[in-house]
Amino acid sequence: MAKITHVGTVGVPVTDHDRSLAFYVDKLGCEVRLDGEFGPGMRWAEVAPPGADTTIALMPLPPDGKAGVDTAIRLASSDAAADHADLEARGVDVDAEVMNWEGVPPMFSFRDPDGNTLYVVER
Repeated sequence: MAKITHVGTVGVPVTDHDRSLAFYVDKLGCEVRLDGEFGPGMRWAEVAPPGADTTIALMPLPPDGKAGVDTAIRLASSDAAADHADLEARGVDVDAEVMNWEGVPPMFSFRDPDGNTLYVVER
């Protein structure tokens, strides 16, 4: 049987690591967990909300890849409306409003500097 225990890292393709690190740290409040090279000109950085186990890898684009994707990453929040207001005030490209559907937790999406879409979901 497999010995898989949890999700360790999810990846987001980026075109500029410095710009992306600044966004995830300064705008989202993440901390840098790893920042290094795994080959000439191939940078790999990982960020995460403080105390989180799972990290977001800011990955270089593969030769045939692109940024500006729907990552399907859902970030947990204790107050989606407050996070929406905070991110909007920080200049983050957020949805116009928090989605509030019956039977579904409040949520909204936002875009990073490369246009990658992530989501904030109230838990």
